[in-house]
Amino acid sequence: MNGRPISGASGGGRNGLLALILGVLLLAVTACGGGETGSGADDGKGKDADTAQSKQSEAVVSITPKDGAKSVDTSGALKVTAAKGKLTEVEVKDAEGKKVDGEISGDGASWTPSTHLAGATKYTVHAVAKDSEGRTAAEDAGFTTLTPKNTFIGTFTPEDGSKVGVGMPFSIRFSRGITNPDDVERAIRIRTEPAVDVEGHWFGNDRLDFRPEKYWKPGTKVTVDLNLDGVEGRPGVYGEQDKTIDFTIGRNQVSVVDAKKLTMKVMRDGKVFKTIPVTTGKPGMETWNGQMVISEMLTVTRMNGETVGYGGEYDIKDVPHAIRLTTSGTFLHGNYWAGGAFGNYNASHGCIGLRDVRGGWDKKAPAAWFFNHSMIGDVVIVKNSEDRIVDPDNGLNGWNMSWEKWKK
Repeated sequence: MNGRPISGASGGGRNGLLALILGVLLLAVTACGGGETGSGADDGKGKDADTAQSKQSEAVVSITPKDGAKSVDTSGALKVTAAKGKLTEVEVKDAEGKKVDGEISGDGASWTPSTHLAGATKYTVHAVAKDSEGRTAAEDAGFTTLTPKNTFIGTFTPEDGSKVGVGMPFSIRFSRGITNPDDVERAIRIRTEPAVDVEGHWFGNDRLDFRPEKYWKPGTKVTVDLNLDGVEGRPGVYGEQDKTIDFTIGRNQVSVVDAKKLTMKVMRDGKVFKTIPVTTGKPGMETWNGQMVISEMLTVTRMNGETVGYGGEYDIKDVPHAIRLTTSGTFLHGNYWAGGAFGNYNASHGCIGLRDVRGGWDKKAPAAWFFNHSMIGDVVIVKNSEDRIVDPDNGLNGWNMSWEKWKK
């Protein structure tokens, strides 16, 4: 035995241990280094993140006014736009779920409402757009419109649910003069069954009438949507009505008064139904010519000459069966004081008189018969009088205006 093998064995153990430690350290460094070069599991997670990011839509939806806005104007303030994409859906509704009509532009870049908004109302907006890859982006907002300090309303005829004659227009008179007539007229929608073209005409700045070109067809159902709430009729003055009116056209009755022959032919569907002797305005006080629509029916009324510019010429407290034809005071009414004038000579102050009895109790008297066979909206035509044609705005008498002038 000698010391070499022992010495060699001792030195080799120390070197082997050192080599083992260095190998482990090298392996650890290699493993960590492999992760940093992207060859480990974390590399896959990075790619998933990039893919998800690439799926996000490039379209950008913008809503004006901004979310939470207050006192928003009822016209011109609401608009929805899309950049880097096209709008595919826009829904605007109030707190009760009533939707606001609108239209997306042809290029899909914008949406605007087709009507004004209501005042003091909260609205929500939901809008969706798609980019060129078909990826969607959505935006939501809510706002509240202004509360008007000054308002106007419209008083209208005929009444909701009524049945009227073939000459009845829909007439509305406003409590304030209108300086934005186009906006107000657009806020009133007329629907008919069967369908017929109905046009509006302004008389001054506070009255708007609607009618078809010719008398209504019997049985026509008319629906009027008054969407005036929030429409700016004049600067700072807004409408406050939102309601629907329905009325129906009854049978066709048009009565023709001949001021020379002193007769009235009551026509039903173009055929003579009854002929009645009458008296009309005497010389100097002639009855208007033209088409006049029955606007009011009173079983008894007082007629005083002072109210129509005739001073104290007459004051009859119990005129029976009075049917109003003009605002200025032309009536077709029962007459118990004219003696034998009916069918023989003109004796009135401009009205059309039919024989009657005091108190109107005789149902067979011509005035009573006509009253009981008439309705609001029936037409009375006067011809062969020495006076001119009645003004279209004197009562509901727009039929005395040509269709061309009416539509202007």
